[in-house]
Amino acid sequence: MALSDSASAVVSAFRNRPGDLLPFYLLGAAVPAIVRVVPFAAIVVGYLYLEAAGHLEGLPDALADVDVAPPDPDASEEEFDAWAEALVPVFEEFLTPTVAFVLSALVLVTFVLSVVVGLVLYAIVSAGQLATCYARLRDERGVVAGIAGVRRYWLRFLGLFALEFLLWTVSILLAGFAAFVVSLVLAAVSPIVAVLVAALVVLVLFALLVAVRAVFAFAPVAVVVDDAGVFASLSKTVGFVRSRPIHAGFYYAISVGSLLAVSVISSFLVIVEIFTLTTVVVALVLLPGLGLLKTALYSQYRDTLRPPAMPERSVRGQLRAGLGRGFREMTSFVRETPGLHAAVVALAVGSFWVGWMIAAPYEGAVEASILARLDGIIPPAFALELFGNNWFVAITTAFSGIVLAIPAIVSLLFNGVYMGIIAQLEVDPTTLLAFVVPHGIIEIPAIFVASALGIWIGLVTWRAYRGRIDRPTFADALERSFWILIGIGILLAVAAVVEAFVSPYYFRLFL
Repeated sequence: MALSDSASAVVSAFRNRPGDLLPFYLLGAAVPAIVRVVPFAAIVVGYLYLEAAGHLEGLPDALADVDVAPPDPDASEEEFDAWAEALVPVFEEFLTPTVAFVLSALVLVTFVLSVVVGLVLYAIVSAGQLATCYARLRDERGVVAGIAGVRRYWLRFLGLFALEFLLWTVSILLAGFAAFVVSLVLAAVSPIVAVLVAALVVLVLFALLVAVRAVFAFAPVAVVVDDAGVFASLSKTVGFVRSRPIHAGFYYAISVGSLLAVSVISSFLVIVEIFTLTTVVVALVLLPGLGLLKTALYSQYRDTLRPPAMPERSVRGQLRAGLGRGFREMTSFVRETPGLHAAVVALAVGSFWVGWMIAAPYEGAVEASILARLDGIIPPAFALELFGNNWFVAITTAFSGIVLAIPAIVSLLFNGVYMGIIAQLEVDPTTLLAFVVPHGIIEIPAIFVASALGIWIGLVTWRAYRGRIDRPTFADALERSFWILIGIGILLAVAAVVEAFVSPYYFRLFL
């Protein structure tokens, strides 16, 4: 089979039932949202500790005597230094050695726990992703295979992650030690020779790390396709690279080229303050494409590649049909779960009130201004950033709910508290309300639907874990969630256009 067969298989698998491929990649995007529950919990613990111990008493009055707003970004270094020096006495009074020790310990525990949870989650999700890719490339039910793959392969994936990290760490430490010793010995003879030898050691290290990454890039695929163990997958990967160097090289070139292209595009978009849109594209297009590609190449090598037929409908027709299905699924979900949406609204209002009350003592001491945040926006770029950010938040909120709905609820509560704080500290509440209303009547309900979806996914996951529903039913729920998020994306796109082109300007006519 030619190299083009693998590329064609990727396209056909991607276009044929994308809802049976992408849910596990949306789960991958939601991993940080799940992990951040740990620091959110740490923030609550830290705040409660400071409040219970009385360390926050007098802080609002102390902050009122200084200017807590940082200088403009184009301010001089002397202005920044003066601002920082004015804040030092305030925090020195409240951050006693005991408080500093407790908070430092809390930060350390939070960091370690976040890393461990993140690694385990990425191993679980990666196992599901490649199992899904392999199933779709054989024209089988992808999400069902992904669920089964999680249970079967996640420990092996975690072992691969740990082994690669160990090899990278050992290589870097040995290379650093070698460069230091050689430079120390040769420095007395010739500093130039010492620098050249150190540079050579760095090049050798770089080549070694590239080789390690090249092998480990295909090792997870060997785990899934060959049902291999950790070390057996590495041996099989080496055999694949030696047998099909052009195929392996094609994947490496596409991977590196894609990474460079995304980096360049992101750099240009950052100039106009578009930060999140590329993250959405990477999660929905690039990562699934690369996962399918390396799985297709290895499956072709093992002669197990049996992709689905290419859809007869055009890309435009398929896109139109997908948007229509997404909107229908979203409206159907809202009609079916009124109680769940009512609970979400109650939690949102309650958390908003908590944020309002928390910020009340700091009113006047700390200020927020919606007009300052809107200064200098470029409406088209602002609309793209708003859409990308809000849809990514909706995606991560919804699919993070797979962990018994806890991260989705935490995200909802955190955003409610944050909005309550911002509203309390706003210097011109009337202007803030006037700005929010036009797009908020679309955006806020869309976020509520995403939050309700996250809780619903958590409930479905619990039922699957308890054995009350089978894998196909669980897979149906995850696939439906993907289409509901497409419908939510439509609402957020409309809201972003209104927020960028209408909300910042219309009320100025009445000022």
